[in-house]
Amino acid sequence: MSAIVDPNELQTLILEVEDHVATVTLNRPDVHNAFNERMQDELAAVWQSLRTDDRVRVAVLTGAGDKAFCTGIDRSDIPVEGEYDPFTYDDPGQRIGPKSRGLWKPVIAAVNGIACGGAFYLLGESDVIIASDRATFFDPHVTYGMTASFEPILLSGRMAFGDLVRMTLVGAQERMSAKTAREAGLVTDVVEPTLLVEEARRLAAVIASAPPASVQASLRTLWAARDISYEQATKLGSVFLKLGTSEEALRQGQETFSTQGRTPWRLR
Repeated sequence: MSAIVDPNELQTLILEVEDHVATVTLNRPDVHNAFNERMQDELAAVWQSLRTDDRVRVAVLTGAGDKAFCTGIDRSDIPVEGEYDPFTYDDPGQRIGPKSRGLWKPVIAAVNGIACGGAFYLLGESDVIIASDRATFFDPHVTYGMTASFEPILLSGRMAFGDLVRMTLVGAQERMSAKTAREAGLVTDVVEPTLLVEEARRLAAVIASAPPASVQASLRTLWAARDISYEQATKLGSVFLKLGTSEEALRQGQETFSTQGRTPWRLR
């Protein structure tokens, strides 16, 4: 069982928990929230901590400042010539991605400013991405002689293939606007910068109001369906259905329907 992280001990992140929602803020704005070794360690610890933190049902991920969400790995941390061995390379995504750390509580990313390169480790494993209308997205790998590999793989199931190919191959010479990212399927909503975190937390609160077991089981079903055949997904769906649907949850749901009638809703 993972230990609960003490927010006061974090150096590169800000962690706040309120009303079943954890807000995780990348907090290195002086380097556009690029992740160094310390941030990688802290992200891994926070994601694992949230798995067993009963106060938390949904997480919101954002970046400090208004210039960048995250610009990937801190280039001052990249190994110097002679130290890089492709056969023993440890992919940072396995440390900083919420799904890679076993977190199956929903993660809503709120993107403010630039998101590029290694930022897609985080966005590729988020469940919903909301962007400010000033957000931009690009993948600079090929421009600087690196292969874009894990990042586009993570994005391949959530955005139009042609847009993904274009973003991958044009590198740093073109940036995708929030509007284009919405049209490509990368983000679900585009809002004014001042409303970004507020909208992410509003959505998180709606999701957090549902029984957590049914939410997590539904989420795992959706992700599993991306990677396996329809027949396999249907069979696995039956397993998750049983895991996430308890008699108590059904009783509470029926009680809610009986006492409140139709659930209030908003048009998106």
